[in-house]
Amino acid sequence: MALTDTLPDADWMQRPGLDRLAEALGAGDGAARYVGGAVRDTLLGLPVSDIDVATIHPPQEVVRRLEAAGIKAVPTGIAHGTITAVADGTVVEVTTLRRDVTTDGRHAEVAFTDDWQADAARRDFTMNALYADMQVHALHDYFDGIADLRAGRVRFIGDPLQRIAEDHLRILRFFRFLARFGDAPDAEGVAACIDRANDLMALSRERIADELLKLLVARDAVAVMRLMVDHGIWTPVLPEIDAAAVERLAALAASEAAAAIAPDPIRRLAALLRIGDAEAVTARLKLSNAHRKRIATALGQDGAQPPQALGYRLGVESAIDRLLLSGEIEEAADLVDWTRPSLPLSGGALVERGLARGPDVAKALRAVEDRWIVEGFPDAVRTCAIADEVVAQALRATSIA
Repeated sequence: MALTDTLPDADWMQRPGLDRLAEALGAGDGAARYVGGAVRDTLLGLPVSDIDVATIHPPQEVVRRLEAAGIKAVPTGIAHGTITAVADGTVVEVTTLRRDVTTDGRHAEVAFTDDWQADAARRDFTMNALYADMQVHALHDYFDGIADLRAGRVRFIGDPLQRIAEDHLRILRFFRFLARFGDAPDAEGVAACIDRANDLMALSRERIADELLKLLVARDAVAVMRLMVDHGIWTPVLPEIDAAAVERLAALAASEAAAAIAPDPIRRLAALLRIGDAEAVTARLKLSNAHRKRIATALGQDGAQPPQALGYRLGVESAIDRLLLSGEIEEAADLVDWTRPSLPLSGGALVERGLARGPDVAKALRAVEDRWIVEGFPDAVRTCAIADEVVAQALRATSIA
């Protein structure tokens, strides 16, 4: 990792419209800088998706400048100083420098400022308070964030207890960043998170779920989740996540790696849950119906089936979930590039063979499908032969009755 006084060149810097945006904001005069994740991840050699810019200009002045330059300005969070700029298809969040006036652990009242260090001081971790000029890419580091990046150290800016009091979500963000970037936990930060763990109860469950799902796919998710459980971080809001849950997560992570299947946050959440707890926990976290159903399916137990049969009945994604959770690595890997086939037969074909329309057709079609699955999804010729046998048996049963 090469850390210098200048942000290294990266592909994202060539996105169309960034030069026009920099000119419109007066970046050449020091009025606008890249900030946060784009700077941090570029220094680490990681791909950059979202681009954030900080500026000394008040929000209305940002809008005026953008519109004058023919750049679309969307007031997505104008009350908090954020304007979404769309320049030649490139989307950038532009936010006026801010300082906190009051905080209550969930929301902050802010005032706009032109003081770069004051803006940096209200951010959570030193590695997120890095700025780079939009044109010459000179770095600005007010709290030794570059040194912390080099050391793999996630460190709160200022007093950790105060930063957590300002925004309780920073407890979970601390551990998520530790899982993604950290090499060793910062002792003062961990101690503050332990001391203030009960503050998590004041957060919405949606915010907790969002951070948890991001954490679960981070580089060192298992080790950090174990650290959190050992220190009771989850106990106030998700007591179901215990030491046994972490061991199930560790087993799943090992299976994913062995099968060369990418980590998935919903699958990993399923690993943390017991069958009896899943419905209550997913409801508490206010997950979508689709995610709740996927977790329930992954944890289901309806008898052993060949991998492709499971893939057909559950869907490929859910079948892979269940197989990996069961430690069936090769079977899960076999489904990765498998395409679910379609039964080459319709209910109308059974009517043509003599069955009366209605429930008898549906029952016979299910019987054909079951045999078709057991035989490994044979072609249309064999499927028609199965249908002949099933229909003949149904007609005999009807005549006897």
